[in-house]
Amino acid sequence: MKTEYQEIVCNCCKKVIQEGNGLPHAEYLHVEKEWGYFSGKDGERQEFDICEACYDKWVKSFQIPVKTIEITELV
Repeated sequence: MKTEYQEIVCNCCKKVIQEGNGLPHAEYLHVEKEWGYFSGKDGERQEFDICEACYDKWVKSFQIPVKTIEITELV
């Protein structure tokens, strides 16, 4: 049986996160944004992926900390 893999690459550090059978082998953030009126990107859709390490560096740079809510029941 042949398994198909989709390559996911962190846009920040270029780390490759392999994905097979629809399940990632590491955590990452996927962002999609459709820009609208009153933006300099009106009519554009942008997507990017960030590995967990780059996400941690990114949010540490925020002036207002990210709100964290602990989840006690994991599925």
